[in-house]
Amino acid sequence: MSKKQSNRTLRVFRTDESGATAIEYSLIAAGIAAAIIATISGLGTSVKTMWETIGSAFG
Repeated sequence: MSKKQSNRTLRVFRTDESGATAIEYSLIAAGIAAAIIATISGLGTSVKTMWETIGSAFG
């Protein structure tokens, strides 16, 4: 590979930001997933307690 081709390849590689964008989107998706999991876990505990209370009222 000639020096000119090498410089061109390095320039294209340096200006390519698609990898960084993919990582950013992945981090955002992971954050959203963590928030959903935390919310569902909290709601699950509340719903379970509610049904246990209702069950004990009729049981």
